[in-house]
Amino acid sequence: MNSFKPTIIYFIVFVIYFLVLFTSAAFAQSTSNEKVVITGVRFAYPLVEKWIKDYKTINPSVQISIDPRSTVDPTNYDLLIEAYEPNQNIKDSREFFYFGKYALLPAANSTSEFAKNYCNKGLTEKQIKEIFFQDVFADKKNQEKINYPLTVYTRLQRAGAPITFAHYFGFEQQNIKGKAISGSDEHLIKALLKDSTGVSYATLGLLYNLETRKILEGLTVIPVDQDGDGRVSNNEKQVNDVDEIIAKLESSKLRNIPVEYLHISVSKTNTNREALNFLTWAFSQSQDDLHRFGYLKPNSQRYQKEKEKLSALTTNYTTKK
Repeated sequence: MNSFKPTIIYFIVFVIYFLVLFTSAAFAQSTSNEKVVITGVRFAYPLVEKWIKDYKTINPSVQISIDPRSTVDPTNYDLLIEAYEPNQNIKDSREFFYFGKYALLPAANSTSEFAKNYCNKGLTEKQIKEIFFQDVFADKKNQEKINYPLTVYTRLQRAGAPITFAHYFGFEQQNIKGKAISGSDEHLIKALLKDSTGVSYATLGLLYNLETRKILEGLTVIPVDQDGDGRVSNNEKQVNDVDEIIAKLESSKLRNIPVEYLHISVSKTNTNREALNFLTWAFSQSQDDLHRFGYLKPNSQRYQKEKEKLSALTTNYTTKK
């Protein structure tokens, strides 16, 4: 009878060992699933940070962080927020949800002769192309020359704002001339503020002080020909208030102001449940926050379509689990 005691003891120890392993694995998986990593276009980070802060007030145990991209995206992330249309390969691997729009306007250092003159004259489409793009096919005889010292600043890395800006005027990002600087869109603003000849383009959220809703001190936003009639009217020169710009862009299709969607995506094959929970919550809150951060709302039909698509994804995920 005593010979069976060691066997029983070993069996009990064996069972306890595997119970501990199973519990640890389950705990580790639970902990892992409560972590959400977000990356993508940097100019959207203030909006995302606001979402994270608000979400954690109702879900304090969830760990959500932004892993800033450098020249490439981080190795591991759950949610990707981007500012240009993805290629087909990326679309095949991720589910995309379009929640808002951003607009781009030209701007210059306020002390420059260019800014002092063109804040009143404004820019036509031809002048925008002359300032910003290398166009080997341009008709040199009919170019509208800018007779003031200029230093154009643009992004070095492939990014949403320069892609959108170039595509709108019929070019590629590499056709933008001037000094290409590394870093984010915020670095373009810093470059403009340091250079009295500086000219660039940027989103409304970077060009305007989002507390006062007025143009950032030290910058001049240059008005453009918004109806394509070849001149800049007095009404088109009203660019001092970001909310007025947003209202005009949402109510009318204006010329010479590039506008593009912001979207956020999740993996089709390795979806983090908590990331999906956060995305669903953020998507429902997004429309209330867009104007505050200088973005445009999509039309209601598009937003509803994207919301239904996200709801379907959430339902399918729950069913599979």
